[in-house]
Amino acid sequence: MVGLLLTAVVQAQEGPPLGPGLGQPLDERTLLALDRTVFPDGTGLPQGSGDVSLGEALFAERCAHCHGEAGAGGTAPELAYAQMPLDSEWPDQTIGSYWPYATTVFDFVRRAMPMEAPGSLSDEQTYHLTAYLLHLNGLHERDAPLTRQVLITLRMPNRDGFRWVDVTKPPPEADRTTAP
Repeated sequence: MVGLLLTAVVQAQEGPPLGPGLGQPLDERTLLALDRTVFPDGTGLPQGSGDVSLGEALFAERCAHCHGEAGAGGTAPELAYAQMPLDSEWPDQTIGSYWPYATTVFDFVRRAMPMEAPGSLSDEQTYHLTAYLLHLNGLHERDAPLTRQVLITLRMPNRDGFRWVDVTKPPPEADRTTAP
């Protein structure tokens, strides 16, 4: 019995850390994820462009097994074709009906998709997929390249559907050890 308990203790010590690791140095994977963040104003968005047709082929290969053919829904939520408005009892929260910024679509796809391999898509693949997803939602023309500038300036239908809280960051030199 003692041997079994000792084995469990050793395995627990060698396994993944328990808890969120607050106060610990960030590992390389976490730093890379933070460095890849794209903000609503386009900060962090890499140069590049996307093609709807290439995105369609990539979607069929990497995304349709969860999101269904042409993003109509599967084991994961539908991404396009909203029928029920956001103020209805059962709203469709698709990219075109819910998301406030096109840059957020790029950010989410690049960092979190595909579910079985998050962060595995190149910037080029992410531009292609974003172009296709925006096209499915009637927000981007099939034959137009999706560039960084187009993503930044594209006004999403639900842009004004969110309330924002203005959070002012203290200057970097501010002393964070004392309360105001």
